[in-house]
Amino acid sequence: MTESVSRARPNLLANWLFAVAALVVIIVTVGGITRLTESGLSITEWKPLLGALPPMSEADWQAEFGLYKQIPEYTQINGPAGMDLEAFKSIYWWEWIHRQLGRLIGLALAVPLAIFAVRRIIPQGYFWRLFALVALVGLQGSFGWWMVASGLETRTDVSHFRLAIHLCTALILLGGLIWTALDLKALAKGDTTPARLRPVATWTGIILFVQLLLGAWVAGLNAGLASDSWPLMQGRFLPEFDSSRGLFWALTHDPFLIHWMHRWWAWVAVTALVLMARKVKPVNRKASLAIHAAFGTQILLGIATVMSGVEFHLAVLHQLVGALLVAAYAWGAHALGRSE
Repeated sequence: MTESVSRARPNLLANWLFAVAALVVIIVTVGGITRLTESGLSITEWKPLLGALPPMSEADWQAEFGLYKQIPEYTQINGPAGMDLEAFKSIYWWEWIHRQLGRLIGLALAVPLAIFAVRRIIPQGYFWRLFALVALVGLQGSFGWWMVASGLETRTDVSHFRLAIHLCTALILLGGLIWTALDLKALAKGDTTPARLRPVATWTGIILFVQLLLGAWVAGLNAGLASDSWPLMQGRFLPEFDSSRGLFWALTHDPFLIHWMHRWWAWVAVTALVLMARKVKPVNRKASLAIHAAFGTQILLGIATVMSGVEFHLAVLHQLVGALLVAAYAWGAHALGRSE
């Protein structure tokens, strides 16, 4: 039996999960950098164990560069542009760091979980919840390679659908880590009843998920470059877009229409978050303030990113604050779930 009540250490486990959640925020941010620097396809093989080591010699670097030279991104874009080995190294390192962070998160969850299980300090009812978080990290790694694989044969970029799955899974993991940590914190204070997801938090979560999905599509299609003006696009409210292959195709593929949906669905998300934060305020004022601060900052960063033509630092901050918004939402939803 891996669970115990008498030897349980819920505070220890909660702090562990908060630390892993911080690593997830970091990897989401680095993932944004990887996307903005077009680094994601620089490592063309998936080696879960041996891939932890970077090239150690000039011959190793030439071999890695040789593999990259075989994919469409190089043959059609970077090769004709004159990419040399030094330029390749600059994108390789970002992808390598991104993958090492993924490995670190997996180890930071799996190894302590095994130790805590052996020592029987996991509270009753929590082992399988924690195991599910470990499994989600493994699934996330698989999604990451599945995403990369989409850009290795015929495309010059990864599939924006697979990128969205990869990013949204990371954000779901982040929310799950925070929610479980907060349940453990409450357990440490004597409250043995896990929080429930209230209807207002459910609907807000769905609306926020749609916005995050659209944001991932914007990133995957480089749709942030579709307009550098706000609030209008191309001098009009609704921009011109390609509807020749049907409206559904345009809603899921056209960068101008997806950019437009992302910028205006944001206000639906803000409305939902404001309503939720108002309900959170009486039970946890700090969580309510965190939600307001996160979405307010995110809106300003989104507008600034558009108007700057997707300036690198602004775009990275936009992704970082998006992750923090998910964390704030999870905090607020959990606070509501513990209220009567």
